[in-house]
Amino acid sequence: MLTCYRARRRLGAYLDGGLSEGDARWIGRHVDACAGCRAEIEQFRRVKALVAEAGAVPEPDWSGFFPGIVRGIDDARHRAPEPAPRRGGLRWPGWAMGGVAVAAAALTLIFWPGTRGPAPAEAGVLVTSAESDHPGATVMVYAPPARDMAVVWVFDTD
Repeated sequence: MLTCYRARRRLGAYLDGGLSEGDARWIGRHVDACAGCRAEIEQFRRVKALVAEAGAVPEPDWSGFFPGIVRGIDDARHRAPEPAPRRGGLRWPGWAMGGVAVAAAALTLIFWPGTRGPAPAEAGVLVTSAESDHPGATVMVYAPPARDMAVVWVFDTD
């Protein structure tokens, strides 16, 4: 399996004659012994023949390639450098990001769920409070929903 993977990566170069002598012999022996790689190389041969019949692939013209690279390097050497970014004055993006950071910190401190009041004792427990007719007393009713029971507290500050 690994041998097929290594061979299939080189089948195109094998058909084009681009492998070293030792690699070409190794691929040739593998293709003779492996039916899957032999089928794949036959597909490559058919595609190569169809392209050759169509004549759609002209030989590339490389005559201007390297002179173009040299010309691009020379042009870059003679080009004036771009001006450096201005320093000084107010830097609005920096101020804006600083303001956003300060606002986020302030909002975090304001809305952070710290130790604000007691945590509920049980989920689903209903606790209500009400004022009584007595001016200094407070009534609190505790009623857990799972039981038919209610606890009433009366607090008197007098």
